[in-house]
Amino acid sequence: MAMVECQLRPNQVTDKGLLDAMRTLPRERFVPPAFERLAYMDEAIEVFPAREGAPARFLLAPMVQARLIQLAEVEAKDKVLDVGCGTGYSAAILARLAATVIGLEPEPALAKAAAANLVGLGLRNTEMVEGPFAAGWPAAGPYDVIVLEGSVSEVPDALLSQLKEGGRLVAVITAAPNMQQGKANLFVRVDGEARGVAHFDAGASPLPGVAPEPAFVF
Repeated sequence: MAMVECQLRPNQVTDKGLLDAMRTLPRERFVPPAFERLAYMDEAIEVFPAREGAPARFLLAPMVQARLIQLAEVEAKDKVLDVGCGTGYSAAILARLAATVIGLEPEPALAKAAAANLVGLGLRNTEMVEGPFAAGWPAAGPYDVIVLEGSVSEVPDALLSQLKEGGRLVAVITAAPNMQQGKANLFVRVDGEARGVAHFDAGASPLPGVAPEPAFVF
């Protein structure tokens, strides 16, 4: 309740269904035991450590999470692709708002944890799949909504192509790869082309494996 009243409502989060979902879902269930007492703080929380050159993985800060999902205007009939769902918290929120949620996660340990958390909460309209972020999950597409649970400097064309006509994609876009601070952007697919508009400042940890390949420069 304190998270909703002190972090979300004062920061322009007004969607009732979204507020209800974040008020009732046990966020502490989705973080490591050492962070359970800090689960509702207004910061991102590490859920998987950095290893072998790959960055650590985080849950988005509650305010960023809420405003990003609100920006997507998720409807009860929608099919959603949740890219980088980590331990499943974002997928659980989306499952309260949408008809179907596909959680995409390349890290097997996180995918397993997310699946267990979602089943444990009785959220039967979700499915966890394993694969690279940048490729999306075309097998279940196209999607009404795609949510990126981390920052990127550029949204891969493969993700944009998996939107339905009128579909929305939301992501934190940064000025360069592997940055955290950027702008929350909303992309809408109209007449076969997805175009994005920046809406508000936001910070998020980078999604690994989504940075564009460096181009050759003289």
